[in-house]
Amino acid sequence: QLVESGGGLVQAGGSLRLSCAASGSLFNINVMEWYGQVPGKQRELVAGITSGGTTTYADSVKGRFTISRDSAKNTVFLQMNSLKPEDTAVYYCSAIDVVSGRVWGQGTLVTVSS
Repeated sequence: QLVESGGGLVQAGGSLRLSCAASGSLFNINVMEWYGQVPGKQRELVAGITSGGTTTYADSVKGRFTISRDSAKNTVFLQMNSLKPEDTAVYYCSAIDVVSGRVWGQGTLVTVSS
């Protein structure tokens, strides 16, 4: 299972750091990702990182967000800087495990006020 933390309310221009820790039966995770979802819209990929450290970002967050990973602890982080009101969303952590497939966290709300 995945447990997220770090969401909250922040003013525009501020920063937040999201964390996601994997536990339980997730032993061999290839990819860890962060998705964002706003009401009425589909969940969209924000950032991802492979077990080899290759990262990918949505165009809207490039240069502002940084994804990192502690593979030994099965934990992924999302450092969010220069936040904008349009970054407001529920952020979901996702892991792709060799055995379990894709697993989702419960989501954490990020609200950016203008």
